[in-house]
Amino acid sequence: MREVEITKVPVELFKILKFEGIVSSGSEAKAAIESGLVLVNGVTETRKRKKIVPGDIVEINNEKLKIIFNG
Repeated sequence: MREVEITKVPVELFKILKFEGIVSSGSEAKAAIESGLVLVNGVTETRKRKKIVPGDIVEINNEKLKIIFNG
């Protein structure tokens, strides 16, 4: 599991996927989320602008990201 530091709370889900390089663009991130390919805390998430906070676990393509705050 990879830790992802955020400096602003909350962060929209699609931005985390984009900024961490998991997808190449915001539109690709939104498409992946809408298609049900992303889990947040073990539950399929289809809201592109879902607010992600420290402690959340985001999963996509067998990769897990643990969100931590560094502010």
